[in-house]
Amino acid sequence: MHENLSERLSYAPELLSALLGLSGQYLAQGKFRRVYELAEELQRLAQAVHDPGLLLRALTLMGSAEFEMGEFLLAKNHLETAISLYDRQREGSLVGLRTVYDPGVACLGYAGATLWHLGYPDQALTRSDEAFALAQELSNPLNLALAELLRGYVRMLRREARAAQDIAERALALCSEQGFTFLFAGADRLQSWALIDQGNTAEAIAQMQKDVASLQAAWKGRLGRSARIMLIEAWIKIARVVERLSAASEMLAIADENQNGYQGADISRLKGELLLSQGRSKLIEAESCFQRAIEIARKQSAKSIELCATTSLARLLAKQDRRDEARAMLADIYNWFTEGFATAHLKDAKALLEELDT
Repeated sequence: MHENLSERLSYAPELLSALLGLSGQYLAQGKFRRVYELAEELQRLAQAVHDPGLLLRALTLMGSAEFEMGEFLLAKNHLETAISLYDRQREGSLVGLRTVYDPGVACLGYAGATLWHLGYPDQALTRSDEAFALAQELSNPLNLALAELLRGYVRMLRREARAAQDIAERALALCSEQGFTFLFAGADRLQSWALIDQGNTAEAIAQMQKDVASLQAAWKGRLGRSARIMLIEAWIKIARVVERLSAASEMLAIADENQNGYQGADISRLKGELLLSQGRSKLIEAESCFQRAIEIARKQSAKSIELCATTSLARLLAKQDRRDEARAMLADIYNWFTEGFATAHLKDAKALLEELDT
């Protein structure tokens, strides 16, 4: 389909806009490998014609796809390069090659989420705030909504539910006013997660109107990384609070279908938590899930996910009188971190380490 793409596009610049739009559609549909392939072609073309604006867009798409596929180090490198190439004046003057989203907002926002996964929670927040500040300067509703949503995801990853809820409410109002259906759905999920995380389970369930069937439908809709993890975490809390063990069983089936993919570390960790919600008979299976999550996270350099999974495993081992083993593994990953000590995940790990030392 895309043979001799560079040759054809060099004579038809309007096709560049179409290809960029197609890449955006693939990204929204969860076809991340396809996005990456198109981004590679755009990168080759940009380098051939020495176009920094097009290269910026190619790198932004590439980094976004790599983030969704769990290739966080590559994503960081491409997104940071894109950020260094961003020129607001140049982007504002482009006509034929303009995309729906400003590439500066997109690459800053995705860089924030990427940095959290790599183990830099504070730098993640800084980047996401920079994306929001840029969107405000651009005075473009679509970019502002995107920046809010990406910033909200970083707050979710940092487990700052109140801040995530405030952001979600603003994003919902903006998306409703402007008719941004896709971003509205993301803001709605974010708000529901925030409500549930703060203990407002009944209110969130009523708002979400999600039973297991609708969750399965949403999952099959090729949601991105943040949306998937948000939904599973919400259902873990729901299953515990309202004792919907059937819901947990359905979610376990979904996890089984997805734990070998690029979201394997997240899925395996959350599957372990779901198993624990079903009682002591599932302890061995849960331990295996946490160990698998740690293994995958290490391969992905996903230090924050590794910390979360190790904390879960250490807590489980401590209950089995394996305190020394638990302390050693948790101290190893906790001591790697150099920032983010005020965030919930690191505070939980520290509290558990102190408990294991007594």
